[in-house]
Amino acid sequence: MQDTVVIIPTYNEIENIEAIIRAVFSESNTIHILVVDDNSPDLTALKVKELQQEFSNRLFVEVRKEKAGLGTAYIHGFYWCLKKPYQYIFEMDADFSHNPKDLIKLYNACKKDGADMAIGSRYINNTVNVVNWDMKRLLMSYFASKYVKFITRMRIHDTTAGFVCYKRQVLEAIDLSKIKFIGYAFQIEMKFKTYLKNFKIIEVPVIFTDRSQGESKLSSGIISEAVFGVISMKLKSLFKNKKRVK
Repeated sequence: MQDTVVIIPTYNEIENIEAIIRAVFSESNTIHILVVDDNSPDLTALKVKELQQEFSNRLFVEVRKEKAGLGTAYIHGFYWCLKKPYQYIFEMDADFSHNPKDLIKLYNACKKDGADMAIGSRYINNTVNVVNWDMKRLLMSYFASKYVKFITRMRIHDTTAGFVCYKRQVLEAIDLSKIKFIGYAFQIEMKFKTYLKNFKIIEVPVIFTDRSQGESKLSSGIISEAVFGVISMKLKSLFKNKKRVK
């Protein structure tokens, strides 16, 4: 996995950051990590910089001025990664909701099975693989993915998943400067843009475990962005197609 980098966005993840970095590196001696930190008051970035002394040339950190949303953190990371020779670029949370042992599954889906985007899916094969979520949050997430699938017509079960591996050419083909959403809907928009470009998307079943350390960043505003943003996103794509036909 020497051609691979994992982007981990952080804001106040001091309780998780060292453990997740060590866990990812334990899966491969060649994988790299880029932490994109939004100037966390708990000094998450300082801990990463300390760890860089141990993991020189494998661990990198970009510190932004302030908290500006998950989507912009990933976009920042994508631009950074595309300046390097990485061929496989991951999105992954810092809180162990995504199991580092599943990195190889997503990597192989791209490297061996021909996927351009591999999604770590919680909702596939008629099962729900989520641990430690209350019923309200589970139903909200499950039906959000159903709603997005219905509106966009994407053949993806877990449209809001945040555990993703991209082949380099996917990110090169998408105009990252035009990605609109910064919260929950960012994950949907990236999948939709990938889908519209006719890239091959494969879902890989994983078990999602809710964080045990730190606080969740999910809010009602983020959810509302997803609900209403999806309709806007779909309408714009239809309008663009109509213009092309004309």
